[in-house]
Amino acid sequence: MNYPPPKFDYLVSMIGPYGVFEHAEHDRVRTEHGYCVDDVARVLLVTAREVAPSDDVVKLARVALSFLDDAQGSDGTFKNRRSASGRFLGKSSNEDCWGRAVWALGVAATHIEDSDLRRHASELLERSLEVRSPWPRSMAFATLGAVEVVGVEEMTDAARALVHDAAVVLDRPVLGDDWHWPEERLSYSNAVLAEALMAAGSILGDSRMLELGLSELRWLLALETRAGHLSVTSSKGRHRESSDETFDQQPIEVSAMSDACARARDLTGDTEWSRGVELAAQWFLGRNDVGAVMFDPATGAGYDGLTERGPNLNRGAESTLALLATLQRVRQLESV
Repeated sequence: MNYPPPKFDYLVSMIGPYGVFEHAEHDRVRTEHGYCVDDVARVLLVTAREVAPSDDVVKLARVALSFLDDAQGSDGTFKNRRSASGRFLGKSSNEDCWGRAVWALGVAATHIEDSDLRRHASELLERSLEVRSPWPRSMAFATLGAVEVVGVEEMTDAARALVHDAAVVLDRPVLGDDWHWPEERLSYSNAVLAEALMAAGSILGDSRMLELGLSELRWLLALETRAGHLSVTSSKGRHRESSDETFDQQPIEVSAMSDACARARDLTGDTEWSRGVELAAQWFLGRNDVGAVMFDPATGAGYDGLTERGPNLNRGAESTLALLATLQRVRQLESV
């Protein structure tokens, strides 16, 4: 199958005075809803992954780093929400916004081409590596950033310490052979839990932890594959005792699966994991439960969710970023 390249036009159109706006109604940006670190961190992540980035991609990276700098507290935590006027709302926290920021900063500190941006990302990351969170997904996101800088001299010790502490939160027994997962309920960004276990196990030299992450991902991929296509856990979640909910499916779940399968392939050398990456990309191209294309090829905008009637045609930042991240992963397969 031919996969389109990541297209950043729509994301660029969502840039405001302070960052990339969060929401849109169809393709009209809802500026009144402001910005959030969760999305801006994802902007930095996908721009840092680009090889030979265009001027627009570099602009997005600069905007994202500036936003994260403003959002970061002196203790390394982050305020997540920012109004359209530029005022930050609420308290600084160690929740998902912190974890996603650490993930993006770790990738930027090691992969972004511009040396000034790499240096800026490293400065922000060093402070946030000292933070810890009790929430597994927050620690999972942060783990993916920390593993990127293990080996960077000035950050290795702090990064390894974070990965070690994250493993304590993430390394949980599965609930049974019929539910090979550490939680009674699948909720959001599920595959990141398995991916972080794999990454932590690899860094810490713990083969049992690595294998646990692989086995959890293998089970999740099988559970979320239906009739040869991906059918990810809906926004309502999926409880161990009930599997009736099919819709709405969120692009962020698809992107998490593509990231996790790409890491499994890289860590094991097993090209069978490429299938998960391809299924994720194909979900956007229409191989899903209703046969609906989940993006606008003209602009590169991702649609906000898959319903039983077709796509939710709103085009928020999260969905567009999930599309971009997934297309980046499948592009890597084509370059191997």
